[in-house]
Amino acid sequence: MLQRIFALALGLALGAPVLAADTISATHVFPASLIYSRSFLEFVKKANDAGRGEFTIQVRGGPEAIGMMEQPGAVRSGVVDMVYSPCAFYAAVVPECDAVSASTVDGPTARKNGGIDLLNQIHQKRMGVVLLGWVDSGIRFTLWSTKEPKFDSGGHIDIKGFKVRGNPIYNAFLTNYLGAQVININSSELYTALERGTVDITAWTQIGLMDLNWDRYIKYRILPDFFETDLMIIMNQKKWTSLSPKTREILQRTAIEHESASLQSLQELWKKEQAELAQRGIKTLAQSPDASRRFVAGARAASLARMKERTEKAGGMENYERIVQLFTPG
Repeated sequence: MLQRIFALALGLALGAPVLAADTISATHVFPASLIYSRSFLEFVKKANDAGRGEFTIQVRGGPEAIGMMEQPGAVRSGVVDMVYSPCAFYAAVVPECDAVSASTVDGPTARKNGGIDLLNQIHQKRMGVVLLGWVDSGIRFTLWSTKEPKFDSGGHIDIKGFKVRGNPIYNAFLTNYLGAQVININSSELYTALERGTVDITAWTQIGLMDLNWDRYIKYRILPDFFETDLMIIMNQKKWTSLSPKTREILQRTAIEHESASLQSLQELWKKEQAELAQRGIKTLAQSPDASRRFVAGARAASLARMKERTEKAGGMENYERIVQLFTPG
């Protein structure tokens, strides 16, 4: 504290810029070139502009700074103060994250109906982190393939013989519902896997394919879309408590504003990317209407089943029904 007072007095005496009182370190799980990381960096800029003189968020980098799957643990332990990560990356600790993947509502809606407030309470209890916001919501996942897929007599996709890339977000669905033998590969390694033919099919969000240059090898988009992006801004709880009330108010307000702003901007981006992908020759194939309904329902059921199993093991089933109701109301 004495050092801060001395620095403030010296800065005023010399007419130099005064350093912010609080410094918040941050990382993001994806490379900076990806749209989702760019969205987080936009949040950081908004927060820093609003909190000028009160705090500064200093971004250390992405997975090159801390491994993408290690970042949730890093914010939990206090190695870093803030992390931008899919909730699914730490669903083993916070099983309720699976309800977000299966969600039928977006971030602003979950904010209004109390879903995010309840999920924040669960984050604090289970993981010792504060959930600032569920941003970049409203974007769905889809199956992308380098080879033309097969469909059975009912119009349902048949992926037997296809090499499928797995990920914590959708492994339960790919294995339990589709019967896929998955290969777990981080997104940062998938370009090489597609290039070498190690992977034929990958689930990924509607947007961002071109950011990663995967469109060089992807030839098909397979409908229906399923799941939802579950990107969270979380902070170490002890760090959050140490911040001034004004800093906490600015951070929370900026996160809530970004929930709505990012939802709108990514929807607009999806419209543009959808047209561009078609122009680049990526064909869209659809399962039959009945198969599509079963596919979406199967994805949701697989995610919620995993959540229930993990929650029973972890304890705290008192929130299960409420979380399901708030995030998957219909």
